[in-house]
Amino acid sequence: MNDGTIEAIRGSVLDVVFEEHALPAINEALEVDGPSGRRLVAEVQSHLGPSRVRAVAMEGTSGLRRGTRVRRTGAPLSVPVGDAVLGRVLNVLGEAVDGGAALDPNLVRAPIHRSSPPLATQTSKRELLETGIKVIDLLSPLVRGGKAGMFGGAGVGKTVLVMELIRSTAERYRGISVFAGIGERSREGQELLADMRRSGVLARTALVFGQMNEPPGARWRVGLTALTIAEHFRDHDHRDVLLLMDNVFRFVQAGSEISGLLGRFPSRVGYQPTLATEIAEIEERIASVAGAAVTSIQAVYVPADDFTDPAVAELFSHLDSSVVLSRGMAAEGMYPAIDPLASGSVLLDPLVVGVRHYLVAEEVRRTIAQYRDLQDVIALLGIEELSAADRQIVGRARRLQRFLTQPFKVTEAFTGHQGAAVGLADTIAGCGAVLDGECDGWAEGSLYMVGTLEDARVKESASHKNGVS
Repeated sequence: MNDGTIEAIRGSVLDVVFEEHALPAINEALEVDGPSGRRLVAEVQSHLGPSRVRAVAMEGTSGLRRGTRVRRTGAPLSVPVGDAVLGRVLNVLGEAVDGGAALDPNLVRAPIHRSSPPLATQTSKRELLETGIKVIDLLSPLVRGGKAGMFGGAGVGKTVLVMELIRSTAERYRGISVFAGIGERSREGQELLADMRRSGVLARTALVFGQMNEPPGARWRVGLTALTIAEHFRDHDHRDVLLLMDNVFRFVQAGSEISGLLGRFPSRVGYQPTLATEIAEIEERIASVAGAAVTSIQAVYVPADDFTDPAVAELFSHLDSSVVLSRGMAAEGMYPAIDPLASGSVLLDPLVVGVRHYLVAEEVRRTIAQYRDLQDVIALLGIEELSAADRQIVGRARRLQRFLTQPFKVTEAFTGHQGAAVGLADTIAGCGAVLDGECDGWAEGSLYMVGTLEDARVKESASHKNGVS
């Protein structure tokens, strides 16, 4: 294979000239010796003519010059896979960036570009993945081997929720976890790494980061690197894998930047015209096969809290469960700030979760929906103007909202509340008791930031004793 030559450099995009018979394929990796002697990798994205290609660099191009030689690799970008990557922090190229020893260059490697498993080999069995988070397990249950999205604007608690899910699911299921930090702040990555070390789950987790300060190529492909590692555990080791991505919207953003640099005309709201294809390429590869499942939990930033945004709407169409975080609930201190009416799951079916679970979940939703309908009347006229039945609904809805709050173990140092993981049976029993009126005489604060109903009962008894004393 003949070498090429850099003809032009525009940010992260390189135009490279080859001989006509040696033109590399789309998605083939190219190598360039950077000014510091470090190997720089670029990925071919388009053919500009019979002898010119346009490639996207995975690292900064500062110091590169026209005329620099470019080597073909003859294959897509590949990354190391297997047990050797567990407990390590990697970049988009699969290189260790945690300050530890470099990975063995002879490790098994896998290309980041591949097809999804054939439909004949995929399994569609729906099985509940219990998280210990009350509002998720009750109203938006996660599917083992499915895809769940955590949607929310800035500052409503997406990353904290994902970190708690990592901790709880890793402890409950003792499986392999792969975390993709797409456009992560280095502070968030450091906090996640420290939390995993403390909780003892790092040895079963691979962390892959494309940080916010890295070029768009790294942020664009880091999700595929993490997915490739997860697929190896699924296909070769037949182990269940939890794949976490924070934040998928930054993957879309990076693709939009790349699209502009490649000279494509923008589409709706300025997004890349290939938006649907790029999202489908990564989402359709997250699948379960007989004997092993890849379960994906993805944080999704919602720009300007606009759920009609094309990127957000496209992501919604690929998910089995959607957990929507509400800025209004966050402002009221209802954490996790999950909107019980906007969130949902394909698993919430009486044939799957059972009749009792389904009926309690529907009654919780109906009660909270009625309360929201009455909020305008309460704001204008006061709660005293409501009928006795409506006042009862308002009281129970407010208690339900508080009972569905929960202290997390990953926030113990900040809140002072001891974290709690609650079993599904306890969640259903607690919500059923509130709906049946068992807690009508309790103070609302007794149900706030507790685990089970028994914890709330203890809190209520303590408040009575303090009041009497």
